[in-house]
Amino acid sequence: MHRIGRSLPASMLLSLRDRRMQKANAAALKTTATTGTLVASYNVHKCIGVDRKFDPDRTIRVIREIDPDVIALQEADNRFGDRDGLLDLPRLERETGLVPVPISATGKGHGWHGNVLLFKKGVVRDVHQIKLPGLEPRGAVVAEIDLDGSRTLRIIAAHLGLLRRSRSQQARVVLDLMNSPDERPTLLLGDLNEWRLGNRSALNTLHATFGPQPPAVPTFPSNLPLLALDRIMANRHGMIAAIDAHDTPLSRVASDHLPLTAFVRLERVDDNALMSPASQRV
Repeated sequence: MHRIGRSLPASMLLSLRDRRMQKANAAALKTTATTGTLVASYNVHKCIGVDRKFDPDRTIRVIREIDPDVIALQEADNRFGDRDGLLDLPRLERETGLVPVPISATGKGHGWHGNVLLFKKGVVRDVHQIKLPGLEPRGAVVAEIDLDGSRTLRIIAAHLGLLRRSRSQQARVVLDLMNSPDERPTLLLGDLNEWRLGNRSALNTLHATFGPQPPAVPTFPSNLPLLALDRIMANRHGMIAAIDAHDTPLSRVASDHLPLTAFVRLERVDDNALMSPASQRV
């Protein structure tokens, strides 16, 4: 469930307009920018689809459709009790090559506050589990990975809260994780739970490091995406391209969110091309 703000109707109208533009440009994007490392973010909604069926097999099939090199999952564990993990991770590895970034899990869960970060090829250099402030239990996984012989990429996989005040506090914690804007190339991906645009967005704090971003892509609800709750952001110009929702008959029913995908091109990253605050808002 998501809280509704006064700016929601405007966000929905902008999303409808942007969807028409995105469909018109989709073919061009896929032919010009489908190179690099494919990353994805997917709120799997505890493997419960819009048909209210619990179906982890269906969730795995969606991930197999995407075929990502890196994917951040949200709500991959039960939220209460033992917080059991809900996916068959050995099967996921067999069918996709994806393995989870190792963390100090509690109970029987896959991840940290439901966040699971998986990758295909590479070496994990460092990993941290961050508790995010707010009324709800929220967290982030921060990993530094050498991807398949490429340079080291820092990935922050997060699921922000439903309350705007909590999201603002959590965004500031994300910035604190960066230490300084000239740090290594960094991706922030996850369900950031923000539908507001312009000055009302709780994500504006992130502009200090992540700067202006490509237009947000609606991913929620999955059967008629109107709100851009899921995001993929980078702290370098030209680092990400072809951001798109993975919209298929299967993904529309497997969760209430569509997966969000993008291509990362580390070989084109200029360490001097840091993001800077600008008038554009996410």
